[in-house]
Amino acid sequence: MQRYRIRTAFHAAVNVAVSLVCLIFSATFVWSYDVMEVPHGGTIAGIVELKGALPEPKGFNLITFPDPVYCGRISNGTGWRLLHDFVVSPQGGLQDAIVLLEGVQAGKPFETSVPLIEARDCKFQPFMTIVRNGHAVEVINMDPVMHDIQGYETSLESGARTLFNTPLVMNQQHHRGDIHATHNHAPGKSLVGPVYLNKGRRTFYMQCGFHAYMESWAMAVNNPYYALTDSTGKFSIENIPPGTYQLVVWHPQTGPGVSKTVTIQPDGTLHEQLSLLAPKGNRSAFKVMDNPRFGPDTLGYSVDIKPLVEHQH
Repeated sequence: MQRYRIRTAFHAAVNVAVSLVCLIFSATFVWSYDVMEVPHGGTIAGIVELKGALPEPKGFNLITFPDPVYCGRISNGTGWRLLHDFVVSPQGGLQDAIVLLEGVQAGKPFETSVPLIEARDCKFQPFMTIVRNGHAVEVINMDPVMHDIQGYETSLESGARTLFNTPLVMNQQHHRGDIHATHNHAPGKSLVGPVYLNKGRRTFYMQCGFHAYMESWAMAVNNPYYALTDSTGKFSIENIPPGTYQLVVWHPQTGPGVSKTVTIQPDGTLHEQLSLLAPKGNRSAFKVMDNPRFGPDTLGYSVDIKPLVEHQH
């Protein structure tokens, strides 16, 4: 029953996360793009802020998942693993929001290499990345435990569709040593999974089937005019052909995003201050709490969960 609730929460979160993406891109989705010189390109720069109260991180009790001791090396010290899917600066800037221009059909070279996602300390890094349709993502296991990689594309109409589901085996020569000590992260054999998204779908989601607190998101782009916001929420997109385009701002956990029409002037710089609405309410299957029902004693044997890599708050 507990795993069912977790999966239900996952699919509900996916549907909410892609709501605006489906609406924005359904009519304008075009993969063709030509390379040309941009002699008087413009720039768009600015900041993306989170509007509203910072949501609590999602909580996952470690004793309900495999490898509680190892994965508990990053935890809150009481047996909970936290997913901080919102990283916000003291000034309110939101990290890992994607900003992109739709409608640019020709411009600077579009070279996107296959993105590499690491499974390290039971966490996917990076949390947000960029993919190209028809290309692939590479996932590599840096942990001395097995992961199960599940990749999905998604839409509101038909929900999540599995792109691949493959065990990510650890390197058998991994120098794990004392699990409570810093060990050598030795890469295992990598998984290269193709990303062939159906027409109108732009979001790619990856989760570990063994450790639900491991997730990573990606957006498929059709031109090189995009940026991910930094730790302060700032972004900059340069060398844009002069013209009028749709500016889209999206974060996988905010639900409705932002779309607006912008005009880029020759050799000009357009400054934008944008905001995304913070979600409200409980966003995970369980609320983090001290509860004997979720305590290590319920396993029937001693478990020493210590956040030696990162003590989460």
